[in-house]
Amino acid sequence: MNETLFSQIQRLFERTYAQVGINLEDCIIDRQRCAQLSTLAGRSARELSELARTFLRRADDHLYVGIYYSRWLIEQLERHDPRAGLSNHNIRSLIMFVEEINHALHAALHFKSGRREIGSEDFARNLELQAQVDTYLVLLLFIAFFRKTQRVSRTDRRWLRFHLFARSCPDVFRDRNLRTRYLEVTELAASYTEYLDSLNGLRRLDEIRRFRSLDYAAKKKRILELCDSDRKRNALSAA
Repeated sequence: MNETLFSQIQRLFERTYAQVGINLEDCIIDRQRCAQLSTLAGRSARELSELARTFLRRADDHLYVGIYYSRWLIEQLERHDPRAGLSNHNIRSLIMFVEEINHALHAALHFKSGRREIGSEDFARNLELQAQVDTYLVLLLFIAFFRKTQRVSRTDRRWLRFHLFARSCPDVFRDRNLRTRYLEVTELAASYTEYLDSLNGLRRLDEIRRFRSLDYAAKKKRILELCDSDRKRNALSAA
């Protein structure tokens, strides 16, 4: 039986990090259930995208996950299957598709490891930062697959970074917390992925595995230290 795009992406993340223990595709919910959970999530949550969402709920020692994709988003990916190539027709849809899988997977891995404050702001920022970093790396693999040399050009990276980071518009959120969350996380992810681009494959894999194990405060500290180190190198080069 052919694998779905969803299962292929989940398997890629699990090979990189750890087995989550469940088929996340079983967590996909319909539009009606999404509407119910959106109402329960509160007013600010209603500002989040209606095209793709991940819902988390804790009950005692159990984590319940719901992943929603709109019919429009699925139709875009079916019409322009990213496994046949990436383009302006499917890049935004694929970004949203991958990010929701990533949210669910890392939430489950954190929960299994004892990090269970799923309602905290740091938990939300941690998931969003990790998702932007991982989505960037996954999409690089998609691009490389369709290059004869298996290499990603600077033009490819600029195109991807534009769609993943530059097109992000945190200012559209009326809720101040959402606005500051996405502004900070997107800036951190853009900076960190520039650092990852400078590493070879083995070093990059080791780095992202260590990065994933950190909480949000430690992730932020790691990125700011890298930025500071880079500024110092540039200052020395210019001296």
